[in-house]
Amino acid sequence: MNINDDFSARIAARSADATWTPSPLPGIDRRMLDRVGGEVARATSIVRYAPGSHFDRHVHDGGEEILVLEGVFSDQGGDFGAGTYLRNPPGSAHAPFSREGCLLFVKLRQFAPGDLESVRIPTRATPWRPGLVPGLSVMPLHSHDGIDTALVRWAPNTRFNAHSHPGGEEILVLDGVFSDEGGDYSAGTWLRSPRWSRHTPFTGPEGALIYVKVGHLGAEFLGL
Repeated sequence: MNINDDFSARIAARSADATWTPSPLPGIDRRMLDRVGGEVARATSIVRYAPGSHFDRHVHDGGEEILVLEGVFSDQGGDFGAGTYLRNPPGSAHAPFSREGCLLFVKLRQFAPGDLESVRIPTRATPWRPGLVPGLSVMPLHSHDGIDTALVRWAPNTRFNAHSHPGGEEILVLDGVFSDEGGDYSAGTWLRSPRWSRHTPFTGPEGALIYVKVGHLGAEFLGL
């Protein structure tokens, strides 16, 4: 199954247009954002666990990246509340579950060779750093070989300079409204802009909180 697999195209997937697809296990559904492959795939998804649902133990040959959006996600390593950022490196294994239900942003098989770091960041208890322009705050989450992941908090009515992304850019709007010359993107919108894309992002009176990954489009990943 291939979904949004043309990585030279710009994608804006809005939550209002979401289609949920059941996983092989009951109580777990997926909003597929991009996917290359079958049940084992290079994939980016929103994953919804009903209360009491679980996955069987499995190995992530190409690694797994998770941002907990709502609820509490659990595995043998602990309980991870909303705002937790996790990276499970290639070769790691777990049996995930959720007692109360949760909503996750998940990226599978998108670890570069040599990226073997296990990461657990409670972002709601982590300090912010000043951004490059007034009104912008940044929380770095992970960096490896030119691929950078962060949360970025935009104060209301903040404008960034026009810039390009040589390695592409991926954004999930977590709160507020994020904008550029292509439109306005409310919470739940997922954006993927191709290599060398260019824009001038800004916020209006709502401000915004976004997840951002840059430099990864065109990169070599394990497990492909």
